[in-house]
Amino acid sequence: MATTTKTGGIHAPVQPSPELGAIVGNEKLPRSQVISKVWDYIKSNKLQNPENKREILADEKLKKVFGRDKCTMFEMNKYISQHVKA
Repeated sequence: MATTTKTGGIHAPVQPSPELGAIVGNEKLPRSQVISKVWDYIKSNKLQNPENKREILADEKLKKVFGRDKCTMFEMNKYISQHVKA
C-alpha cells in the first residue's frame, strides 16, 4: 500500500525569506516545519518571557522577521507568513 504524502495547506513547501532563512535554513520546507524550527530556535535561545510564556522576546534574527522586539505566540504566525512564499 502506498502512503499518500500531504502536499496542501500547512504541508505545502514554502520558500523562507533570507531573514527567516537565517533561523530555519534556506531550503523549501512545509509551513508546519517552518513553525516547528522557529519554536526550536526560540526554546534553544530561551526567548520566551519567563513571566509570560506566551510572549516571545525577539533577538536580532527574530526582530528581522517580526519587525518588533516582542510578540505573542499567537501573533508569530502572522509575521512568519510575511516571510514565506509558495
